[in-house]
Amino acid sequence: MGHEAPQPQNTPAMAFERLLSILNTLRAECPWDRKQTFESLRHLTIEEMYELTDALLENDYDEIKKELGDVMMHLVFYAKIADEQQQFTITDVLNAVCDKLINRHPHIYGDTTVNSDDDVKNNWEAIKLKEGNSSVLSGVPKGLPALIKAYRVQDKVRGVGFDWKDKRQVWQKVEE
Repeated sequence: MGHEAPQPQNTPAMAFERLLSILNTLRAECPWDRKQTFESLRHLTIEEMYELTDALLENDYDEIKKELGDVMMHLVFYAKIADEQQQFTITDVLNAVCDKLINRHPHIYGDTTVNSDDDVKNNWEAIKLKEGNSSVLSGVPKGLPALIKAYRVQDKVRGVGFDWKDKRQVWQKVEE
């Protein structure tokens, strides 16, 4: 006889607990879910991100909600696999992202003053460097598609002065 499905919940915390419960059951009892690994899920996660991107571009809130759920399920799935391997738990993940957000927003949770969103972005990058990201290019994922990666690299180096108005200035820098 099958399990009674956990019912929809009214608060974010209880709804998240419902998702955790369902994934725990699936991971324990479903042959397909038990078989999954980081590697087997990776390409599926990328596909889900592209589906979310499509929904965002279409401004389709029903699809955005659906795709956010799919992405969230993948994130919880990865944490479950890591927990089984005694590497980290979903609680560790949630606390780490909370700590990161607090640390990188000293204008909210500290005594830093900012006057613009550019100040916030510059602080964010400076804090990342202090945290051990030794290069301005840290944080540009290796697996990005080439065109997106080129854009992200340019966006990062713009912050340290590598951005010019015309190609003559670029050649002057190359010859320097």
